[in-house]
Amino acid sequence: MSSPSKRRDMDVMKLMMSDYSVEPINDGINEFNVEFHGPKESLYEGGVWKVRVELPDAYPYKSPSIGFLNKIFHPNVDELSGSVCLDVINQSWSPMFDLLNVFEVFLPQLLLYPNPSDPLNGDAASLMLKDKQQYEQKVKEYCERYAKRENITNTAEEESSDDDFSDDEHSEASSDDGVAGNADP
Repeated sequence: MSSPSKRRDMDVMKLMMSDYSVEPINDGINEFNVEFHGPKESLYEGGVWKVRVELPDAYPYKSPSIGFLNKIFHPNVDELSGSVCLDVINQSWSPMFDLLNVFEVFLPQLLLYPNPSDPLNGDAASLMLKDKQQYEQKVKEYCERYAKRENITNTAEEESSDDDFSDDEHSEASSDDGVAGNADP
């Protein structure tokens, strides 16, 4: 079992040392978020997404789970869950692939060449086939609305619902501190 865990460590380290921002979840390397930018010369150019990666115990022999945390309008991405329908990840994964392949090849290819005949988002697939211009407009609209840097910061805040209580208490305390601090010269 040490071989798969060494490979996992190495693949995560390679991803962290690349240009991608990697944010571990629960202090482990089995789950983490990666900042992913839409490929150049695509409808998604300029978009920034937070992508959740979950590595199974059998990685690299079993494929990682990949999902977009902020919304994206694409035939092969489920709009609600963010799950990705990508043949290379779901059916034909091989231990020869690594996490850099996912972010440098597989996801950019998915965004550049959507497959409306195998959709997870039927509305996007249908619109792409029936009215390409309206489809392209909706993709750009989603990028403007959901795929900005501030959106990926907000998704992290939404995930930690436990912090909501402590944030409220903290904000009351800090407002009192602010008043006391202003009165003291």
